[in-house]
Amino acid sequence: MNSPPVPPLQDEGHPDEPSRRLLWISGLGAFGLVAFAWMSGEINIGGFFGADRARNLERFLTEDAIPFPLRESGFTWSGLWTWVGGQWNAAGAEATMTTLWIAVASMALAGAGALLVAPWVARTISTQEPFLQSGPIGIGWIWASRIARLICILARALPEYILAFLWVAVLPGSAWPAVLALAMHNGGILGRLFGETLENLERRPLQALRTLGGSRGQITALAAVPVALPRFLLYFFYRFETCVREATVLGMLGIVSLGYQIQDARSRHAYDDMLLLVGFGVMLVLLADLTSHGVRIWLRREAPR
Repeated sequence: MNSPPVPPLQDEGHPDEPSRRLLWISGLGAFGLVAFAWMSGEINIGGFFGADRARNLERFLTEDAIPFPLRESGFTWSGLWTWVGGQWNAAGAEATMTTLWIAVASMALAGAGALLVAPWVARTISTQEPFLQSGPIGIGWIWASRIARLICILARALPEYILAFLWVAVLPGSAWPAVLALAMHNGGILGRLFGETLENLERRPLQALRTLGGSRGQITALAAVPVALPRFLLYFFYRFETCVREATVLGMLGIVSLGYQIQDARSRHAYDDMLLLVGFGVMLVLLADLTSHGVRIWLRREAPR
């Protein structure tokens, strides 16, 4: 008895011809768009390497970037640390701590708001019979979920800088415009992520609790959220390290933080002070990144497999 012919196996690791053609077309298209942007825009590549640019860079590195007290006396480590300490005590410490406070306060509000809106985003919860695969959905619940998702989309679609600019007109002279702007933007991002995490949880344990008589709120608060909490925290700390960088930038709107002090130093042409304040911001961001990275590693290690 003759066995049917076996079709030849495709070479593993190599996509078929249509897929490779699509990759080539996409790559060439992207290259063409980049070339078009450079050639048709107002970017003057030749001017970037002009003689004036070279002289400005040389002056910046040899004069402007050198701390003012060390320009005449010469470089010494003791003189450098004395200058750094003086700048830290004068403005750096307060601006750095204000920046950190803005990031922490905004993420606390964003996390709380995301936890409140996430159950409405999750379509397995925002339905007439939550956690059950069958049953009436309910037109009201459908619209509630859509509105919650729309709120998250709008909150994260508006740039933080624009939101802070609007809040400055309402709450001038304080750090609250930056806090509220970052809280709204990050709350929209976290609300969508938290909602999708709840929606993608394993349904069978939650269905069992529902059939035993558990209410929507009881199952969500006592079962779904605790199970999803490690994933929630991963998203939260990822956004936190981003929020620290954004809090620095928003200070340029007039909010007394590192961004404000950097803008002030630039307006005074004190580029040595400006570079030092930028360094304070870099150290703060690195500290936030290391903290977030350590927490996320610990959460992955402790998460059930």
